[in-house]
Amino acid sequence: MAGLKTIIVLSFILAIGFLLVILSAALYKNFLTLLVVATYVIAPIPNWLCGRASSQDDFMDSGSSSIVELGRFMTGFLVVMGVALPVVLAHCDLIRPEAMVMSIVGGLLIYGTIISFTMFFHQEEEF
Repeated sequence: MAGLKTIIVLSFILAIGFLLVILSAALYKNFLTLLVVATYVIAPIPNWLCGRASSQDDFMDSGSSSIVELGRFMTGFLVVMGVALPVVLAHCDLIRPEAMVMSIVGGLLIYGTIISFTMFFHQEEEF
């Protein structure tokens, strides 16, 4: 079980991630980099929804469900989009390369923190 130190460290890393993304938008006066926050916040939602929709009633079923695989695919797509979007914006000269690097690092910190929160505080269902 995760303790208070884990919550404090993960909150600190999340704050650094948001700070980097906000600074990448504010320092270079271009707020397109804030789209990264939206993609990383939305990214775990398909995995969560599809995990809830799959039926785990049959204890003999060892195969994977196609709805779970769809959720993983959509989550992976959103994570890759969160990294690729600043690269495409920088390539098109809509944002500066420094803003791109800050946005990617901040976005990865945000997504990593969200995943860490779910791993540390996930409770197994018992029968």
